[in-house]
Amino acid sequence: MNTSVLVDAHHHLWDLAQRPQPWLDDPDVASIRRTFTPDDLHSTATHPIAGRWLRGSVVVQCVAEVAETEDLLALAEREPLIQAVVGWADLTTPAIGDVLDQLLARPGGGYLRSLRHLVQGETDPNWLQRPDVERGLRAVRDRGLRYDVLVRAHQLDQAIRLAERFPDLPQVLNHAGKPDIARQDIADWEHRTRQLAAHPQVVCKVSGLITEADHTHWTTADIRPVWDVLLSAFGPERLMFGSDWPVANLAGGWNRWAATVDELLTGWSESDIDALLAGTATAFYGLAPVAGEGDTTARTS
Repeated sequence: MNTSVLVDAHHHLWDLAQRPQPWLDDPDVASIRRTFTPDDLHSTATHPIAGRWLRGSVVVQCVAEVAETEDLLALAEREPLIQAVVGWADLTTPAIGDVLDQLLARPGGGYLRSLRHLVQGETDPNWLQRPDVERGLRAVRDRGLRYDVLVRAHQLDQAIRLAERFPDLPQVLNHAGKPDIARQDIADWEHRTRQLAAHPQVVCKVSGLITEADHTHWTTADIRPVWDVLLSAFGPERLMFGSDWPVANLAGGWNRWAATVDELLTGWSESDIDALLAGTATAFYGLAPVAGEGDTTARTS
C-alpha cells in the first residue's frame, strides 16, 4: 500500500431524511442535529497530518438498527472514500448467523468488516459476557469479522474479559475507552488499558478524546497524558487515527483534532507515523490499497 496517506478509521454519517437518529434529540448535541454526508466530510477534512491527506475512511454505525447498516453498506458501494463499514446486528438473537450472512450477501456487503454495539449504554456490568452475547460474538468471529468495543472507562473490565475469552476475535477499542480527560482522572483508566493492551489481538482507536475533554477549553496538553499512555501500552503498530467526526464538532471539529495529532506526532519516525495514520487500520479492517498523491492504485471492494 501507499503509506503516505491518511485513513480516518472512525467517523459517522447520517441522513435524517432517510433515517432518524434519536440520540440527536439530546439538547447537548443540538449543534450536530442535521444531515452529514460524504461531501460534508470531503469539504471539512482540509488539514493534513504529517503531510498526509485524507484518502480513505471507515464509517461506523450510530443506532441499533440493521437497516442503518444496510444504508451504510449501500453508501460504501457508491462512495470511493469509504473503505469499510462497522455495522450493527443484534448479537443476542439466535438468528445472528443468518442476519450476518444476509448482510454480507447484499449489495455492498463486502464492505462489512466489523460489528459494534453501544455497550457504553448498557447497565449490566457483564453485558459482554452474557451467554447470548458470546454466542453472537462467536458468529462474528466465524465469519471473519472483527469487533469494535465501545465502553466507558469504568466498563473496561468487560473489555479485558472479552479479550481473555476471545483470543481469536480481532478487537479494537473505540475512543481509547473514554478516559475522563475533563477531570484529569485517568489513573484507573490507565491501569485497565494496560491490562487490555496485554492481549495482542486488541488494537486501539486514537479517537473521541476531545469530546472526553472540556469541549470549550481543552488544549494539546490535556490530551498528551492519554496519548502517552496509549503509545506506551499499545505501540504505534496497534494504534489507529480516528476523527469521530461529526461528533468531534462538539469540541472543535475534524481539523482541530487533526492539527493536534499533527503536533503530537512530532519526533515520530516515518514508519510509526504510517502505522498510526493508515497501516494499523488497513491491516485490522483488511482495507484495499488507498491511493495517495501521484498514486494510481485503484480501490477495490
